Amino acid sequence: MIAVFRRELAAYFATPVASVFIVVFLVASGALTFTVGGFFARGQADLLPFFSFIPWLFMFLVPALTMRLWAEERRLGTIELLLTLPLAQWQAVLGKFLAAWAFCAIALALTFPLWLTVNYLGDPDNGVILAGYAGCLLLAGAYLALGAAISVTTRNQVIAFVVAVAACFVFSAAGSPVVTEFLSARLPVLAEVARALSVSDRLAGFTRGVLVARDIIFFASFIGFWLFVNMILLDLRKAD
Repeated sequence: MIAVFRRELAAYFATPVASVFIVVFLVASGALTFTVGGFFARGQADLLPFFSFIPWLFMFLVPALTMRLWAEERRLGTIELLLTLPLAQWQAVLGKFLAAWAFCAIALALTFPLWLTVNYLGDPDNGVILAGYAGCLLLAGAYLALGAAISVTTRNQVIAFVVAVAACFVFSAAGSPVVTEFLSARLPVLAEVARALSVSDRLAGFTRGVLVARDIIFFASFIGFWLFVNMILLDLRKAD
């Protein structure tokens, strides 16, 4: 698993993907926080504007990381070689996932100027900010697990990207008032299901500094479920 982890993490930095991802993420997060988010106009020492845009930034940027995880292996025909190596399938799946997750952690860590700025301008509750970052990392893990499972199903990276963006959008928008009100008026049961599956709602608790066990369990279960699906899809691929 460690060997796969090192190989995949090195692969990100061996290509322009790492630089492009990090630059786009930092520029977009900074621009949205200080302009659209009204960071200065709010007059509050917190990073809520930054955290509020994270689900939507990750919705596009995380699939850009996961689209190559398995689709590229299938396109090059190296997936068969990987699956015949003397390592357990779960080690390959987990190694690839953890490499992408570590890359996202690096990208989040590089937003530290936002934390320095809010501490320079005011006296924020850094515990709340730290909880918000923890929630963002869990959200990234959820999207990565979902995108990795989707990447197994195709050789085309563009298709893997588009489908992953659509899937992330569904889980991001599931708890929005527009969706829940529409479903409540027609199928109340589905409205409750949509709220329960909304990753954005789960992140909101972290950004307020409220660490609730059910939210942590939700993210852990979400990640575990899609990694399990990833292994099942690999089994089906191996059978083919």
